[in-house]
Formats: sequence, C-alpha cells, structure tokens
Amino acid sequence: MSSVFSKIIAGEIPSYKIAEDEYFFAFLDIAPLVKGHVLVVPKQEVDKIFDVSDEYLGRWLLFAKPIAKAIERSFPCNRCGIAVIGLEVPHAHMHLVPINRSGDLDFTRPKLKLSTDDMKAVQKKILDAL
Repeated sequence: MSSVFSKIIAGEIPSYKIAEDEYFFAFLDIAPLVKGHVLVVPKQEVDKIFDVSDEYLGRWLLFAKPIAKAIERSFPCNRCGIAVIGLEVPHAHMHLVPINRSGDLDFTRPKLKLSTDDMKAVQKKILDAL
C-alpha cells in the first residue's frame, strides 16, 4: 500500500512542490510549525531513515542542502533546522524548518493553518531563492 508521500510524489495528491530529482521530492508541509517548513522525502518508499541505503543518505543531504539555504534566505531565522521524527507517516522524511532556537523544533506545538494563498506565497519565496 502506498504511503501518502508516495501518492504526493505520483501526483495523486496535490502538493506545493519545492524541488524534485530522480531520487527525492521536496514540498511544503501542509501543517507547518512555521512558514517555510519543507518536507524532503526519498521517492523510494522506506519506513525508517536508517533503513535507507548509505548511498541514498548521502544524496539526500546533498539534495536538501540548497533547499535549506533557500529557506534561510527566505525567512528570518538563525538557521534552517533539520528533524527526522518518522512517526506521522510510514515513509522516511526529513523536516527542514527555519529556526531561531532549539525549541522551534518542538513538534508538540500547535501547527499553523495557512490559506492556499499563504502556501503559494511561501512556495514562491523558496523557489525564488533557489
């Protein structure tokens, strides 16, 4: 059975795409901690990050790096934080989040509910910075 992320990658579920290559897909989190919160997922459906092959792990970070830099240029923050939780969806994924302190990566905090226009504006900011 395909994960929700596999359905997003296949275009069966709409998303606010940020980047894509042969191996990975990046898109805005629809329930972000803050504006600029991006999910980066491998196209290969693997549940846990440490079950991803060594080759993919290295490529994953290289794919995410320019996106993280674009997030830092697009939103006021000290840096782009990275988190791997892996409990919400059984498909390995990393969160790229603009942060100012470690508490900004607290996933128990209430999530934002952004309008379609807000999501498109966030997407445009990141894409323009890429």
